[in-house]
Amino acid sequence: MALTAYQQQFKRRMKRAISLRAKADQKARRYTQLLADAIGAAEDAAMQMNEINQLYNVDVSTYTLLMQALHANSGQEVLVDHLAQSTPGEEVVIFNQVPDGNGGQPLPANPLFGELVVRMPAPSEGLRWSS
Repeated sequence: MALTAYQQQFKRRMKRAISLRAKADQKARRYTQLLADAIGAAEDAAMQMNEINQLYNVDVSTYTLLMQALHANSGQEVLVDHLAQSTPGEEVVIFNQVPDGNGGQPLPANPLFGELVVRMPAPSEGLRWSS
């Protein structure tokens, strides 16, 4: 049985939303790994700074304020754990036949879904011809 315009619109919008969700997840995974790596590099730098402080009897801060906050509040282990507990594509969406609502007619265009909303001029605005 052929899909109505309403059902086709649902399918198109759902595919777009799933694609956006997957891209966001991929980006979050990449940035989380980069942040975990940066925290690890900061820990390596802090060990060197501590050694320099002891060898030369100075007191130079081992972390920047940002890296101290990241190290104290999330830490590399927490980020790596979050990545390990979740896998890409873990929430598979199975397309079920959406009920034919709205009498089979598509819903109005919505910019949220990347659709162009065309505003029709009001009858009072009409087209004006000038010569």
